[in-house]
Amino acid sequence: MELRQLQTFTQIAQMQSFSRTAEMLGYSQSAVTVQIRQLENELNVKLFDRTSKGVTLTEAGKLLYD
Repeated sequence: MELRQLQTFTQIAQMQSFSRTAEMLGYSQSAVTVQIRQLENELNVKLFDRTSKGVTLTEAGKLLYD
């Protein structure tokens, strides 16, 4: 787990958007997606529910965010 992954996770949770987070942090959207997938794999949980309307935190994501 890296600090940048946690920072990215926090920004996505607040903005509810991978693309806006990527823009804000100066990353490509694919880099943000990779960071979150790596974090999810390391923690062995799904952190976000992804829909066409955006992203929301899962229960595991809410626990990590708190």
